[in-house]
Amino acid sequence: MSRLLALLFFVLCAASAQAQVRLLTSIKPLQLIAAAVQEGVGTPEVLLPPGASPHHYALRPSDVRRVREVELLYWIGPDMEGFLPRVLQGRSLPSVAVQGLPGLSLRHFGEDSAAHAEAADAADEHDHEHRPGTLDAHLWLLPANARVIAARMAADLAAADPANAARYQANLEAFGERLTALDQRLQARLAGIAGKPYFVFHEAYDYFEAAYGLQHAGVFSVASEVQPGAQHVAAMRARLQQVGATCVFSEPPLRPRLAQTLSAGLPVRLAELDAMGAALPVEATGYEALLENLASGLAGCLEDL
Repeated sequence: MSRLLALLFFVLCAASAQAQVRLLTSIKPLQLIAAAVQEGVGTPEVLLPPGASPHHYALRPSDVRRVREVELLYWIGPDMEGFLPRVLQGRSLPSVAVQGLPGLSLRHFGEDSAAHAEAADAADEHDHEHRPGTLDAHLWLLPANARVIAARMAADLAAADPANAARYQANLEAFGERLTALDQRLQARLAGIAGKPYFVFHEAYDYFEAAYGLQHAGVFSVASEVQPGAQHVAAMRARLQQVGATCVFSEPPLRPRLAQTLSAGLPVRLAELDAMGAALPVEATGYEALLENLASGLAGCLEDL
């Protein structure tokens, strides 16, 4: 009898292991949303390593195998991960470009051009991914969009793993409740810095800014690591001098060499904003931590101006 029970236990454990759906996301923010939905059932994987650019990542052979073998795959879409469409042609299993999901609130670069007009010539030098009129693919930074993405993940997981459908639905509802509470906290935390000027090195935060009444004064984005010419640097510094006390935010892992040049001798504070959540643990509350960290980074610098 004990041998029969042991065999039954083994069979049940094997069935449980098989029920764990292998889910892969292209970037960390999507992985954090998936972790909220899969809590207690499985752990989502991510394709890009920390610090890798989703615009220019070069897939390794092992990456290609993962893309083609996982049961569920989620990516932002061709406006973000331009390296993926060709590889996905060889994939027969489901893959979801979340930028095409119904119900998303989408933005396009240049929508707030009037607000940026004064700073454009002096501060903005956009690379080819951020041409005016193109989709702003940093859509995960709007909590309402995270709800839509999580709902699609929960539905797909339930279809692939019916035994855990109730758990996915419960996780989705808990995620939604946490986002409601998070939104209230962020509204309160960021209300005091609305209208304070700041600059960024990457135009990645428009969704977050629109949700919480913020607006960057300019973008010091350059098309490559090549240091811009002296005339362009002088124009950028002139813009900073005009604004006065301000913050300039770069992204980890590297602070552009240009940051020190621009801020030398000026009442400018240098800080970081991480829209990708590279250092965050993969856990159910990881997405909320991503937005909390953005709010803390902005408020921590701007509140002291």
